[in-house]
Amino acid sequence: MTLPRRGLRAIAALSIAVCLSAACSNADSSSPEGASSGGTYNIWDPYPQFDDSSDWVKLLTKCGTDAGVTVKRTGYDTTDLTNKALLAAQQGNSPDVLIVDNPVVSTLAEAGVLNTTDATAGIEPNLLAAGQQDGKTYGIPIGANTLALYYNKKVLDAAKVDPATVKDWASLTAALEKVKAAGKKGITFSAIGTEEGSFQFLPWFWGSGAQLTQLDSAQGVAALTLWTDWLKNGLAPNSVLNNTQTTSWQEFATGDYAFSENGTWQLANAKKAGFEYGIIPIPSQAGGTAPAPTGGEFVTTPVQTDTKRYDTTAKLVACLSSADNALTTDTTLSYVAATAAVQDKQVAANPDLKVWVEAVKAAKGRTSDNLGTKYPKISEPLWTAFQSALSGGKSPADALKAAQTTAASATK
Repeated sequence: MTLPRRGLRAIAALSIAVCLSAACSNADSSSPEGASSGGTYNIWDPYPQFDDSSDWVKLLTKCGTDAGVTVKRTGYDTTDLTNKALLAAQQGNSPDVLIVDNPVVSTLAEAGVLNTTDATAGIEPNLLAAGQQDGKTYGIPIGANTLALYYNKKVLDAAKVDPATVKDWASLTAALEKVKAAGKKGITFSAIGTEEGSFQFLPWFWGSGAQLTQLDSAQGVAALTLWTDWLKNGLAPNSVLNNTQTTSWQEFATGDYAFSENGTWQLANAKKAGFEYGIIPIPSQAGGTAPAPTGGEFVTTPVQTDTKRYDTTAKLVACLSSADNALTTDTTLSYVAATAAVQDKQVAANPDLKVWVEAVKAAKGRTSDNLGTKYPKISEPLWTAFQSALSGGKSPADALKAAQTTAASATK
């Protein structure tokens, strides 16, 4: 039987009263409520690549053991997980712990699927914001990834470019022009007509001072003009129109490009590239680090009809998000931790992460600014706009004007 949305929200309201907070996570397992802690607890995550021998699954198992329960873990593809989570909520059989991509949190929260939490001490506010809506917090980030610029030291040396001089758009474009004059290629990125493309455009869009609520602002037009000028002047390849972040990286790995916009997840590949590389933050238009979008997942707790399960669920969440476990977890997932204390430990263990920590500190969630479920309705017109402008179909101003009209209509 399908549970109507208002029914889900009613259960959510009840569960909020019961709470899944820091106080709950300290429940005494010897208390009457603690008696419900035996049995099996279900955890769903978007990491099907990890099998039972992985550090990730071993951590889940340990958290269950510490809480006195057996953990049954299921890994799904990210898109499949969202659909299954919504269906499970309608059918009243949600998992006890649900780990989802951060933009999905607002979708599930709006549907009444998730409990709120106040177990947020120490978490960086800009990372937490992706899991907040209407002043309430619906999950805890287990870490984050974001974007920066990888560079090929040999290419820059040949062009007599010092990467330390790249501080803003003007200095970056000047560097690309020197690289082209030296016979090499400038910058590669992903401008594909999907969320992946929007993810890569946002640092430039936000770095101009533009806001997602006004796509066709002068600042937004400046950001898109930057991209279109790079293509027009041969500083970036036309292939960006079809590049995913993976194929964009493959271009950079040829050794012909000076820069690649990409993420922490490429660090292992960078070390295998066969040339000396470095990393700098994506610069904003006027200088400084541009806000890049955060990737990464949130640990959330779906609504349950049996509220006695919440005490144990809170213990599982506390274990997964604890500082003691975060370093191992985020290293396994190639994430920057969500707390400054663990970030410091990561940099101490791997100095290559220093730039990524700085980038994550400046980053913001795509659903932040209380956009929530409005974000996908803005992102699609945005990627349609840069696809149109980069292919020469429309000017940046006209493309973004059309995008703003579409987004405004869709988010009324």
